[in-house]
Amino acid sequence: MNSTILEIDLLQCFLAVVQTGGFTKAGDKIGLTQSGVSIKIKRLEGRLDTKLFTRTSKSLALTPEGELLKGYAQRIINLHNEALQRFVTPMASGTLRIGIEDYFVPSLLSPLLSQFRQHHPNIHLEVTMGNGITLIPLYKEGALDLVVTGDCSTTLTKQTLLKAPLVWIFGQDYELPDTPCIPLAVFSAPCCFRIQSTEALDRAGKKWVVKFTGNSVVSIQAAVEAGLGISALPIWALTEKLRKAPASYNLPDLPQHKLVLFADENDINPAKSLFINFIKVEMAKLLM
Repeated sequence: MNSTILEIDLLQCFLAVVQTGGFTKAGDKIGLTQSGVSIKIKRLEGRLDTKLFTRTSKSLALTPEGELLKGYAQRIINLHNEALQRFVTPMASGTLRIGIEDYFVPSLLSPLLSQFRQHHPNIHLEVTMGNGITLIPLYKEGALDLVVTGDCSTTLTKQTLLKAPLVWIFGQDYELPDTPCIPLAVFSAPCCFRIQSTEALDRAGKKWVVKFTGNSVVSIQAAVEAGLGISALPIWALTEKLRKAPASYNLPDLPQHKLVLFADENDINPAKSLFINFIKVEMAKLLM
C-alpha cells in the first residue's frame, strides 16, 4: 500500500510558485523565505518522485508532470478551503467591514455575499462599495477590516485573487471621431486604469485628451455609453450597452488587471479568516 501523503502546505507552496512565477515572489505571498519555498518544493518532488519545475538562469517553467499536478493541487486546495468554511468555527459571529471595488465581477457579487451569509448567519457584513482611491484610505484609517480592489502602487500587504484583461471599451454605436486626439473617459489621478491607458497610448505615439473625469466605474460606463469618449476597464465592466474596441482602430494592448485582497495578517479574527478563505475559494473557481 502506498503511504505517500501530499500535505496541504506543500501543495499551497507549489501553487504559489506557479501563480507568482518564482520562489522569492511565492515566499513573499505565503510568508516564507526563498530557501523555505525551495525546501518545500524539493520535499513535494520527493513525495512524488518527479521534477515539477525546469529551471534556467532566467526562467522557471512547469514540467509536464508539474502541469498535471497543478490541476489536482488546485482542486484539493479548493475542497480543503471549502471544508474549512463549512465546519471550522461555523458559528463565528461579529461584524466584518468589507470594502469592495464597484466593478467587482457584478454577476458574482450578489450570489457570493448571499452564499457567505447562508453559511455564516451570525456574521454581520457591512459592505462599502467604491474604488481603490477611496477604499484604501479607509482601510489605512481602520474603518475597513479588508478590501477587495484592483492592484495599486501601495506597500500594503496584499494577495492576488484574480487576473483579467484590461480592455478598451466603446459605446455600442460609438465610432472614434476624425480628430488628432483620442477622447477619453477616465478616473481622477492617480487611478491605475488612467495611468495604464494613457501610458499605453503614449508608447504607441497616439495623442489623447480627457473629455470626462469620473469617480466610479458606473460614471465611466455612463460617459462611454453617452459617447463622451472611450475608456480602459477590466473586461468584467462590459455591459450590454458597451463593447470592446474594434480591431480596426489599432489601439495599443493593455496589461492584465489584478484583483487583490488587502488584509492585515497580524489582525485575524474568525469572521475575517472565514471570509478570506471563502473569497479565495470563489476566485480560484473562476480560474479553473
